[in-house]
Amino acid sequence: MTPHMNTRRAAALAAVAAMVVVGVQSGAATAAPGNAHDGASATRTTGTSGARTVIDPNNAPERTAAIKSAQSDASSTADALGLGSREKLIVRDVIKDADGTVHTRYERTYAGLPVLGGDLVTHTTGSGKLKSVTKANNARITVPSTTPKVKTAASARKVIWAGSGKPVLAFETVRTGVQKDGTPSRRHLITDAVTGRTLHSYEAIETGVGNSQYSGKVTLSTTASGSGFELTDGDRGGHKTYDLNQGESGTGALVTDDDDTWGDSTGGDRQTAAVDAHYGAAMTWDFYKSALGRDGIAGDGKAAYSRVHYGNAYVNAFWDDSCFCMTYGDGADNKSALTSLDVAGHEMSHGLTAATAKLDYAGESGGLNEATSDILGTSVEFFADSGSDAGDYLIGEKIDINGDGTPLRYMDKPSKDGGSADYWSAGVGDLDVHYSSGVANHFFYLLSEGSGPKTINGVDYDSPTADGSTVTGIGRDKAVQIWYKALSAYMTSTTDYAAARTATEKAATDLYRAGSPELAAVDAAWSGVNVK
Repeated sequence: MTPHMNTRRAAALAAVAAMVVVGVQSGAATAAPGNAHDGASATRTTGTSGARTVIDPNNAPERTAAIKSAQSDASSTADALGLGSREKLIVRDVIKDADGTVHTRYERTYAGLPVLGGDLVTHTTGSGKLKSVTKANNARITVPSTTPKVKTAASARKVIWAGSGKPVLAFETVRTGVQKDGTPSRRHLITDAVTGRTLHSYEAIETGVGNSQYSGKVTLSTTASGSGFELTDGDRGGHKTYDLNQGESGTGALVTDDDDTWGDSTGGDRQTAAVDAHYGAAMTWDFYKSALGRDGIAGDGKAAYSRVHYGNAYVNAFWDDSCFCMTYGDGADNKSALTSLDVAGHEMSHGLTAATAKLDYAGESGGLNEATSDILGTSVEFFADSGSDAGDYLIGEKIDINGDGTPLRYMDKPSKDGGSADYWSAGVGDLDVHYSSGVANHFFYLLSEGSGPKTINGVDYDSPTADGSTVTGIGRDKAVQIWYKALSAYMTSTTDYAAARTATEKAATDLYRAGSPELAAVDAAWSGVNVK
């Protein structure tokens, strides 16, 4: 919204924001400012009717209430933002900063049709004053007609495509199949409903690779069942781990055991893969809770589930948002399941991205999607602090997928894998998303550790910059806070690298103030990867 928003709209938006910070208790208010790193809520006194407590959307029940409250006034918000009469807003997420700022994420419809690329986020103060609006597309959502001029499959969904440029009436078709490496395929194809021209396509199955059987002896949260036990984690939203028994559909069988002692640390025991997957999911959940103040992938306290032993000699792992689940193959020898900490963190974080910015899995936004999973998967590995698999900035370092002991990806200098981009260029969005992710991975490494040679946990790194500049890192803990804040509050489905720089600058300003060393480091790291 521009600074010239009229008084009526400003008042309407303030009223909507007030619904998100509605009073929930009476009596004297007490200060609970929290820490900018943990998303803690604050209690404050507002108005003249007594104490009001700001809802903490990072707490699942309060977040649900905040979403319901915001949705009840979505029409007033649409009016306040000056949207057209045929547009409606659907609340997808509400989060709150320690200072009371509320970020409300919306999807849009037009004449009852979903608007792909029409998502937006409003940013308001705790008192309801609009600070800014982040839109996936700034164009006005309108089309001459909602009647198609071309025929398509009966299963196609009629939509408004606003992912780039001027919005148009379109069809979305989902084609299912199998990718070359055996990964399921669910490709979305967007075609112009007037001309029939292909506008966009993306793969909905989001993939990643890593190592297995390297976490050593671990503690699992399991559930007693009958005379035995099952891999159901009652401490973390009820996460379950299933054995597909080389199948490629369904959930398979819930993994069970007689004595609550699971696996033998080798691929010869079928339980071992389930142990690693279950443990990886637990560590990722705990990292989200401890570092990000987030209660599960979607922030609603509900767990995804894991499936192991997928297919025959399948050398990959993937996230599927349609089942809200992670799936792991057994590797080329069917005894090296891809179920390590960084893989689990990577796959679960695809779910986190789907629940927040929903970065389109194609072009530069697809690279940012993949990089987010690498960034958070790496952070989970450091968080777990395993003596058997120390934290590092290498992706897939244990699996030896190249056959020569080298990792799959490198964050300090991504091009060492032979395909990833170290720096941004005009054609980076044309690369496979696992290669275009290199720009953001390199940014995160520079922001965390800085440029030049260094040794971390026994691994040697030497990170260059595009302009030969020297970048001083601010530490991984601060870097991941900035990335998560940018993802959850400022990125949208169409965010590219230039917009990602803006999003992280806003996040650093929110967390550490304007003019802070952290903000300066963000700028220096982006310049170091040629995003200016």
